[in-house]
Amino acid sequence: MLVLKLAWRNLFRNKRRTLLTVMLLSFTLVSLILADGMIKGMQEDLVSSVTQTLSGEAQIHKKGFFDELDEKIFIAKPESIITQILLNNDVEAYAPRVLLGGMVASPYNITSGLIYGVDATQETDISKIKNAIIDGAYLSGLKREILIGKPMSDTLEVSLGDRIVITAVEVDTDEISQELFRVSGIFEFGLPELDNSLSFININIAQHLIGLNNGIHQIAVRFKNPEYALDPEHSFYQEINQQDLEVLSWLDFNPSIASLIGMSNYATIIIGSILFLLAIFGVVNSLFMSIYERLYEFGVAKAIGTSGSELMSLVMLESLLLAIVSCVLGAVLGYFVNSWFAINGIHFGTYEVSGVVLQGIHTKVALEQFTVLPLCVILLVLVSAIYPSIFAARIMPVNALNRSL
Repeated sequence: MLVLKLAWRNLFRNKRRTLLTVMLLSFTLVSLILADGMIKGMQEDLVSSVTQTLSGEAQIHKKGFFDELDEKIFIAKPESIITQILLNNDVEAYAPRVLLGGMVASPYNITSGLIYGVDATQETDISKIKNAIIDGAYLSGLKREILIGKPMSDTLEVSLGDRIVITAVEVDTDEISQELFRVSGIFEFGLPELDNSLSFININIAQHLIGLNNGIHQIAVRFKNPEYALDPEHSFYQEINQQDLEVLSWLDFNPSIASLIGMSNYATIIIGSILFLLAIFGVVNSLFMSIYERLYEFGVAKAIGTSGSELMSLVMLESLLLAIVSCVLGAVLGYFVNSWFAINGIHFGTYEVSGVVLQGIHTKVALEQFTVLPLCVILLVLVSAIYPSIFAARIMPVNALNRSL
């Protein structure tokens, strides 16, 4: 207890140096918390944007469809699969889809595109098609309505209410099939690959257009817990994959995002290493200055019988107290800073990352930021203090009394 009191009092012998060291360590912890929050927030925003824009967290196809995107590879009787989905308590929502390639023509121009046949009601629980509408209205179930992207409307030179014709090929007969539609809405996701080529019609019309009857190509799924989508051992994957179907998570059809998330984890390590290195130099410098100022005292202590291990323990204890004070202050400041950015976000304007549009970053507050990171800082300080404390323990009384290093 006496050593603890002595170590605590020694921290305040030079208040300015102690304050500067505390500020350095606190800044290190705040920076680590904020960097971790930014990277976790960016990852979360990326995943959210990928899964909620259109694709969903997982997709069910007949085996071979995803690799070839062949309209003839479809789920002929989806009723049993939908029943399984409804019975799975971990599934939040699902949406059946029909995908077909075709020509989209207006009286003025023609272009190719990918047409999605969607259930207007169920689709709103999976994707942001409805939120992307910038002119007109979302699908209501009427036969002739169609949603097209803003660039496509410019190419076709059409606006709301104008007629366009979709030409496709029936899956069974390979015969040409055509349907007339009227533009009911114009959307803009902000991604050229979506806005230029996609259009959306009601699923029953899409089935009729290419002769699928009740068949579908895809079922997009959203889970109650997004982590389920990344667990291939989950019962949902096990049940569906045993049939002539396959379930793919968002990682499977967005490999570039998976790579980006992996790279961002390395960025956390690099940033942390740089901050730790700067903190090490600061702590070592502060401790050596403290030891030099008390060189005479250490010499006297050694002369009257104080062991080197006791002096080493004293310096290590001072370092521990310094680290604890710094971490408490840094954790409090880090919590408020990280929470503020989690609510208000860091705005860089609209930008694209690996084909995903983001509008700023909202940091994420996580428990490990206030448990693991402070412990890392404390361990860093203790490791940094080993050499100065050994130096103090090896001080020769004669040299110390002469105030010579």
